[in-house]
Parts: sequence; structure tokens; C-alpha cells
Amino acid sequence: IVRGQAMGDVPVSQAADPMPIIPLKVEHIVHKSGSEKGKCIGVLTSGGDSQGMNAAVRAVVRFGLYLGCKVYFIKEGYQGMIDGGDNISEAGWAAVSGIIHKGGTVIGSARCMEFKTREGMLKAAKNLIDREITNLAIVGGDGSLTGANIFRKDWSSLTKELVETGQISQELANKHSHLNIVGMVGSIDNDFCGTDMTIGTDSALHRIIEIMDAIIPTAYSHQRAFVLEVMGRHCGYLALVAGLVSEADFVFMPEWPPEENWPEKLCKKLELERQAGQRLNIIIVSEGAIDRQGHPITAEGVKKAIVERLDIDTRVTVLGHVQRGGAPSAFDRVLGSRMGAESVMALVEAKPETEPCVVTLVGNKAIRVPLMACVEKTQAVTKAMAEKNWELATQLRGKSFQRSLDTFKMLSRLKPPDVMGEKTGWRLAVINIGSPCCGMNAAVRSFVRNCIYSGNQPYGIHNGIDGLINGEVRPIEWSDVTGWVVEGGSLLGTKRTLTNKNFEKCAENLGKHKIQGLVVIGGFEAFESVLQMAESRREFKEFRIPIVCLPATISNNIPGTDFSIGADTALNAITQICDRIRQSATGTKRRVFIVQTMGGYSGYLATMAGLAGGADASYIPEEKFGIKELTKDLEVIASKMDKGNIFRGVILMNEKANPNYDLSFLTRMYSEEGKNHFTVRDNILGHTQQGGTPSPYDRSVATKMASKTVDWLVDQLSHFASMDGTVHAETPESVTLLGLRQTKYMFQPIQELAKETDFEKRVPSYNLWWMKMRSIMNVLAQHDSTYEYDDVDLTS
Repeated sequence: IVRGQAMGDVPVSQAADPMPIIPLKVEHIVHKSGSEKGKCIGVLTSGGDSQGMNAAVRAVVRFGLYLGCKVYFIKEGYQGMIDGGDNISEAGWAAVSGIIHKGGTVIGSARCMEFKTREGMLKAAKNLIDREITNLAIVGGDGSLTGANIFRKDWSSLTKELVETGQISQELANKHSHLNIVGMVGSIDNDFCGTDMTIGTDSALHRIIEIMDAIIPTAYSHQRAFVLEVMGRHCGYLALVAGLVSEADFVFMPEWPPEENWPEKLCKKLELERQAGQRLNIIIVSEGAIDRQGHPITAEGVKKAIVERLDIDTRVTVLGHVQRGGAPSAFDRVLGSRMGAESVMALVEAKPETEPCVVTLVGNKAIRVPLMACVEKTQAVTKAMAEKNWELATQLRGKSFQRSLDTFKMLSRLKPPDVMGEKTGWRLAVINIGSPCCGMNAAVRSFVRNCIYSGNQPYGIHNGIDGLINGEVRPIEWSDVTGWVVEGGSLLGTKRTLTNKNFEKCAENLGKHKIQGLVVIGGFEAFESVLQMAESRREFKEFRIPIVCLPATISNNIPGTDFSIGADTALNAITQICDRIRQSATGTKRRVFIVQTMGGYSGYLATMAGLAGGADASYIPEEKFGIKELTKDLEVIASKMDKGNIFRGVILMNEKANPNYDLSFLTRMYSEEGKNHFTVRDNILGHTQQGGTPSPYDRSVATKMASKTVDWLVDQLSHFASMDGTVHAETPESVTLLGLRQTKYMFQPIQELAKETDFEKRVPSYNLWWMKMRSIMNVLAQHDSTYEYDDVDLTS
């Protein structure tokens, strides 16, 4: 049950969606092994490649085989479908082994003009019927999916013509009377409406941020300005989010062109920043950027404007196809796997009257939505931009895009707006509690700048509760948090001490500095500390202020939220290390690695890293196992190696999966029982999971959550503060946790969430959404499992 107050959107984001897309109704069906024998599925990738496509192809093949279907690779996209021959080949289980970590698409992709012709479609239909393929899973953009839908609509007339020309029999035409199609959107631009993210977008952001983080030191050394051109011919998502999570000074993109005098505005901003002591500037230009008249804005044009007006040493870097390259991020591997699994379910459930669908991501759910409704909305964005209706274009892009735009416009200001007369803002403080994680600093930066921008005074409480007890409370200025978004750990300082160490001193120092609102960023210790403050309000009036807990922990074990700041960075760290561990055994036949992850009693990291890394098994505290299950898993791995032409295995294990069957036990068991099949090595990843630089996702979520928190605090104080500045917030609803539940950010009373918490194991006591990912992971690892459609309530 989702409780709490749903946050409204900031200025530009207030308009309702002019073209809402309603998910298709899906029957509740449980799919079991071998339940769909006799069906044939073809999988192809079309259009521009993107990281994560291989994960989708792998999932389609293995889920299809699991259900008893024949699955065929259609290589080189629609061109391979037309050419036939070896381009359409049957796929076995081992054919997709070792591809999940590779970029691009192993089955090839091409843009095919011949498929738009009647002759091309006839050849494609003949080749599919020859192999009895009447189900297609297509990974591509809106053009590829539109072409597939035209092919589906023309299928009857195509088979009729093939019969009339004697290429197939009437009996064969009757047997293959209709074609089912399901789309998965593969595009680094995130330019397809109806989904929060397309396959490849997160990986492209990783490439962009890696390059920007590398450019910043050299720009700083020489006091240069850098103009970076990123991809996005018709969509500015990459430029916008890259700007949001990298402290860029200016972003040019097609949906929201700058004002007509943008060269003067840009240069004035850069000039003021240099006068304030800033040594570098970053400007991001989307390749499709235009001005308000529709004229292109190029990276070279931006450089020319800066050099002519300011004479600043300015360099242009065009990222180009680097953004498409490299290994997919953990997010894209999971996304591709989930979309591939769901697309197979949609195909085997399809009937002649079933509306063609595309599998998309909404919140944390993989859902089916009408294909053509998504295509029409995507085309409506292009039309709105052509008509210079920028407001409509951003509305059609969706709430997430609008929120990012609003937040970037605020955070990229040089300094807060002038405050006329006496300052009447609130005194709001921020503190980090618990273990450090990536994204904490981005949240603090966003909090500070949102505070100042809205006319309030932010305070930083250094070194957690110990710092609050010792009175380490100081004001933070706008420039103090410059550069924080790219830093890992906690620059504000953090400790695992709880409020109950010294209630009196905590209350005394909050009162001494007249703190009127508090944000606590951290993990389970932060959750407990906020709960202790809420429960001690009767005794300490200083705690009778609005308080918000922002979940930030790699374990993702905080009640009230589906995602925690820092978990995505940790997940990428584990996935990358597992890639390297697996690669280390290249040339060594038959080796199994047993890898231990962090997480406490939460199996989130072990589960999601298992799905992203293509693990053979994953052991977690939430799923009980014994010697029977361990033996069965060992036999499955041995069988795959003996019969499946697979040489390396990876097993992930949560640090508290089982007190008796621990890492040492598993290593010894696998070494002994599997000695005739493989060798074994173990690895404890430890604190490498907490280090590194924040991922784009963690930077973005932290930035948005902190922005919403300031709005909520100010709203609460408008109700609970007196004229003399004293605050009387005594209701349970004034102490909350801000969490992302399905599709919405929710402020939920912390005392209510405490009722849904297992304090002994420090985890939520309700069913967790990510546990459903284990059935996908098990199927992909060739274990027995069942799969159910995971519906989403968009009205909650």
C-alpha cells in the first residue's frame, strides 16, 4: 500500500500530459517451463545500435527456449530478414552466453530501405514462413517499430500474394495467418514516448559523464571553457541530464531553445563566474540544438561566440559514437533483460485481435503499452518543435524530462536572485548519518542551492550526530558546494551514531542555531535517528520542526522507497568487477567464481547484480536455501559446462545470506563436489562497492529529491511556524521519508513506516518489488522457475 502525500511538480511541470498513454490490460497468467511448445520467435535489432541490446536478445532467446519455443536470430536487422539464408539461424542456449556485458549488438543491425517496398516485405514474409516464424521481437527505435507494424498489417495481403505467385501453399498461408510483433525501444537518445528510459540511454550517460569528469581537471588547470557536443538529433535528454549531473553552465537542446540573445546571456554568465573565481566552464550542446527561430546552434558556433566576446581559451569536444560504445551499464543490462523477458510473454499470449505493443519501463515496472500510441506521441513532439510550441514539446516528453529541466535551470544559476528588503527565509539544516555512499554530495549541493534560491538560509551539520552534539553547525554558501556533484563519499562528514547517544545535546544545538527544518541524508541509521527525533518531540521541543529523511545507502534497505541514493553506483561497481573477474579466467577452462557482496540482510545488490552480470546463482537472506538447493545449483552449473559449451560461472552471495552456508562453506563444497567439472575461486568485494564516483542515475535522483525536499519544508513551515519564528510541528505527517514508490515521489510519515520495518534485520517487512526479478534471473540461468506479469497502478 502506498501512503503519503504525492509531490506536485515545480513550475514548468505543472501542466497535465496532453497525450497520456494507458497500459494495455494483461491477463494474470503464470508461465511454466515448456508450456509454449510449437511456437517460433524471431528476434532482431534494427536501426542505430545501443548498449543493452545484447541483454534483450539474450533474454528473448533464453525465455523462448525455456517456454519450449524455437527461437531464431534474424541478423543484420530487416536486411537479414529480406536476404534470408544464414541471416536467419536457430539460436541455442549457449549462443547467447557471454554477451550480456558487450556493447552494440552481436546479431548486427542495419537501416534497410528495401523493407519499405512491397518487394522487400514479400521476401521477408517468405523467409519467415519458410521457418514457421510468426512472432517477432524487435529491438529498435520508432522507425523500426513503425515498419514492423506496417509489416504486421500487410501480413494477410502478403501471404495471399505469395500463394497467388506459387511461392507458398494455401495450407501454409492458413497455418501462418497472422503475425505477432512486440517492440523494445533501443535508443541512446531516450527519444521514445511511453517509457521512462530506453535501452542504451543510461550507458550513453555513463560515457558522457566519464568524459566530462576527465575533462574538468584539464579545463581547471588551463582556465579553459569546453563546449561538448553530445548526441540527440531530435531529443535533448542526454544533454539535459548530463548538464544536470555535471554542474554544466549552459545546455543547448532542441525542446527548449535559448532566448534570441543567447550569445550575450551566455557570455555575461561566464564573465560573472570568472570574476567570482571560477577557473573553468562547461557548455553542453545537443547535436539537434536550435534557436527560437529553428536555426541550428552548433558547438563551433558557441565557441565562436565565447572567443569573440570574452577571449577565453575555448575548446570543442565532439563525443560522437563514443556514446554508443563501451560495456552497458548495470541499469541497461537489467532493463534489456526485463524487456526481453516481458516481450516473450507478450508474444506467446498474443491472439489475432491483440493490439501490437511495446514493452516499456514506468517507474520500476516493465509494462506493455500500445505501440502506435507511443509512436504517435513521439511524432507529436517533433511536430510541436516544428511549430515552435516549446511548452507542448516538453510536456509531451513527460514529467521526468520537465522536472529535470526545471531543476537544471535553477541549479545552473550563478547566484541566487536578489532578496529585496529584510530577509525572511527559513533556517534549514542538512546532516549526513550512517555509512557514506555516492550521491550524498549531489543531494547536499541541490539542497543548499534550492534553499538559497528560494530565499532561505542553509546550514550544514558536519560529521553526523557526533557533529551535532559537538555543535559543528555552520552556514553553507552557494559557492561552498561547487563541484560537489561529481564527488563520492560524504564531504559534509558522516558517522553511524544515532540521536539517542545524547538527545539533550542534539536538541540544544538545534535550538541554539534556531534550526527550523532538517534534512537527514543516509541509510538505516538516518531512518532510525529521524524516528527517534519524532518519538522524542514531547520531551524536546527543538524536534518539533519539519524533518525529512532522504534514503542514501548502497544496500537499498530503507522502508518506504523502491530506490536509495547510492545503490545504482554500487550495482555498477559490482557488475564491472564481476566482468573483470570473469575475464581473468579467459584461457582457463571451466572455472566458477563465488563473489560476496555487501547489503546486510538486504539481498538487493546480490539479486540485481546477478541479473546484470548474468550470474548462475544468487544467494540472499530473503530466500531460504539449504544443502538440497545448493547441490541442485551445483549440478546445473556442472551440466552447463559439460553439455552447453560454457566455461565460466559466477555465483553471487550476500554477506548475510546464511550464517552456516557462508562463503567459506560454498567455496569448499563447490571445490570438492565440482572438482571433476571446474575449479573454484572466491572473492569478497568489500568497500569497493561504496567507492568511486556517483553514477548519472544517483546524481540525478539525489538532485531531484533534495529539490523536492526544500519545497516540502517551506510548505510545512508556512503552516507550522509562528510570526516570531518558532515552529510547532507536532503532527506525525511533519516527520517524513521521501521515497520513490512505483511512479511517484512520496512523503511518508516515518512513524507509519516504522510499522512496516524489521528493526532486527534493518529491512522493510513488506514484499519487495525487486524479489520478482529473481524469477527472471533464474530462468536466464537455466533454473526451474515461473514468471508472472508485473502490473503497475499509474493512478496511485
